[in-house]
Amino acid sequence: MSTITHEGRPALRVERRLPRPVEAVWRAVSEPARLSTWYPMRVTALDARVGGRIVFDNGEDTVLNGTVTAWEPPRLLAFDEHGGGEDGPAADDHLRIELHDDPAGCLLVLIHVPHDFATAMSAEKGWNACLDQLVVDLSG
Repeated sequence: MSTITHEGRPALRVERRLPRPVEAVWRAVSEPARLSTWYPMRVTALDARVGGRIVFDNGEDTVLNGTVTAWEPPRLLAFDEHGGGEDGPAADDHLRIELHDDPAGCLLVLIHVPHDFATAMSAEKGWNACLDQLVVDLSG
């Protein structure tokens, strides 16, 4: 994991080489049921288009809405998780999942642009655990 700047904001970047073709990884990152097995929250809806709605359930009676900001099958999915409240868009996290061809199969690049970068630095361990689960899912 590394710290980068994405569109002028501090961000976290995580890369993971996966021994599966891009198309197989795309299904795991873009289909709600499959995304829910490794993403930190369950995805209950995904309108697969730019501007489409994505809905998350944290399992503790909190439902968050999001907006798809990039949809380029089978290479790119990006979305904003709306934090809402008084801070409006300032409370949004932005997630970008890029898939690239790799000799071993696929290189997944996850970029997390948090609304609160200081807090998000603790997310490194969480993202690594999520991607470890994605590897297990793709193996099974």
